[in-house]
Amino acid sequence: MKISKIFIVLFLVFTASLLAQQIQTGNYRLDRNLTDYTLDKNEGDRVVQLEITFNRPFDVKPDVILSVNYLDADKDKNIRYEVKTSSISRDGFLVQVRTWSDSKIFSIGGSWIAVSGK
Repeated sequence: MKISKIFIVLFLVFTASLLAQQIQTGNYRLDRNLTDYTLDKNEGDRVVQLEITFNRPFDVKPDVILSVNYLDADKDKNIRYEVKTSSISRDGFLVQVRTWSDSKIFSIGGSWIAVSGK
């Protein structure tokens, strides 16, 4: 009987900690339809940003992880890109995509997950 009470307490603590986490997910895509899109033009260092707003604000600033699962680039050039987050807040963040040299990226996209421990 004493052991079952311990298991019940541990289960309740574990369940409460899982419920305390906040998680949101989504997708992003950057392409020539964006006003300031330059990843397919000229040469040198070029950066484009996309603002992501969470469906509901987090209680505290979350950690955000990005993935790239879509890329359309010039087949005759080297493919160079960097994708990262910036300006993470409780309300959202920026997806920042950079390319350089003579690379031409026509569009790029992926997924994101934001997780807060509270």
